[in-house]
Amino acid sequence: MKILVTGGAGFIGSHIVDILIENGHDVSILDNLSTGNEKNINKSAKFINGDILDKNLDLTGFDCVIHEAAQINVRTSVENPAFDGNINILGTINILEKIKEYGVKKIIFSSSGGAVYGEPEYLPVNEKNNLKPLSPYGLSKFCAEEYIKLYNRLYDIEYCILRYSNVYGERQDPLGEAGVISIFIDKMKKGEAPVIYGDGNQTRDFVNVKDVARANLMALNWKNDIVNIGSGKETSVNELFNIISSEIGFNKDPIYEKERDGEVYRIYIDYSKAKRLGWIPEVELKNGIKEI
Repeated sequence: MKILVTGGAGFIGSHIVDILIENGHDVSILDNLSTGNEKNINKSAKFINGDILDKNLDLTGFDCVIHEAAQINVRTSVENPAFDGNINILGTINILEKIKEYGVKKIIFSSSGGAVYGEPEYLPVNEKNNLKPLSPYGLSKFCAEEYIKLYNRLYDIEYCILRYSNVYGERQDPLGEAGVISIFIDKMKKGEAPVIYGDGNQTRDFVNVKDVARANLMALNWKNDIVNIGSGKETSVNELFNIISSEIGFNKDPIYEKERDGEVYRIYIDYSKAKRLGWIPEVELKNGIKEI
């Protein structure tokens, strides 16, 4: 299959490119390298230095677009919601327009199970939970989902929306748009105490990037569905700090600061639907941290 991966030089996208190529697919990468890294680019993929907002984007011959390119920083979205919406909403609309124009059959979209649900009505949260985002980032991902479903209804473009929990693993940059695990590891290796916002009892569901990449590979065969991709396990930030401290041999206390707006307090994912479709997480958190 001929596949375009937007954001394919980024943390998650590059792992998706790797597994697609390993399984014999013809892969191209679209990335403007604003947050992606040239070092992540698989040499067997065709690289297009471009932007998802490009009105002249040519998708001739592609069978599927895996749309990973996004603004993913919750703080940035709160401080500059227009910037967030321009990339995550208008960028997705442009990709959909190009998919329609060039007759691409399918889009696989990376949404955020950690952001679109808001504070869940029940735990673990499944795909039927109401969507009540607490940040512009969560809202932009929700809007993108709705546009994808609309284009399916109007133009019969096949889709699969994957709602990731908190993704971690190799190649995650500890700076910029980084996740908490890479930030903690980077700080501890430098001998610096990481900052925990709030009391540290807030919880997240951490899923390894290799499991996420495998879900995208499998999603090539999942049709018109929304699927949670997570570990199904609830880990508090304090517990995470202790796990990483133990692994690295770090013996300082964290620094606690005021909690930040736009972030949920407790969440973890019900991946039962993914399991029925044949996917389960394989990398345990402690083992995944050892690999970073």
